[in-house]
Amino acid sequence: MTRRVVVAMLVPVPWSPPGVDLHAWRAALAEDVVDLLARLAQAEAAIAAAPQDRELAEEIAWPGMRIYEISQATVLPALAAAAADGFDQAAVIAADAPDVPGMILGKLLRPLDSKAVAVAPGGPSGGLLGVATSLPAPAWLADHDLDTGSAQLLRRTAPAPGDVTSTPPWRRLRGPADLATLDVALEGWDNTRVLLGG
Repeated sequence: MTRRVVVAMLVPVPWSPPGVDLHAWRAALAEDVVDLLARLAQAEAAIAAAPQDRELAEEIAWPGMRIYEISQATVLPALAAAAADGFDQAAVIAADAPDVPGMILGKLLRPLDSKAVAVAPGGPSGGLLGVATSLPAPAWLADHDLDTGSAQLLRRTAPAPGDVTSTPPWRRLRGPADLATLDVALEGWDNTRVLLGG
């Protein structure tokens, strides 16, 4: 049986809504992502954090959840940690998309039976929601962060462009315009909802 893990990476969050403490906002976004991952049926869950974010990771982790301390908040160190942990496939996703549906994550993992790397774009603000690959990660996969990464960037180092496939996008909460797209009818994102007064 294929062992899969979805890793929530604690990415920089430079913005918070007016009147909302930035640290509390970042923690709420990440905790909502972690809560979703903990309930996934087809994959285990983990958190990847740079040393300065270890305390936040411990604060939001579920009991027994893996925490990978990585040198920097980029994809390859997180994938290497998952490979060292014995997983066959891994997805690394940004921990600032509190309302991402589990279906989007499933679609990120699904192509790995035939494709080397799958990426989910991060919506109108750019960047990536996540990257998935079989482990160990291909030697040609360039390291990158999720804020500046793109499918085009990863295809530059791939043996063939088709080795990197794109899956449905989901926007991250990176600014006021993204905040306006939150759907109050969607279940989940409880911690973020509380900070927004709903």
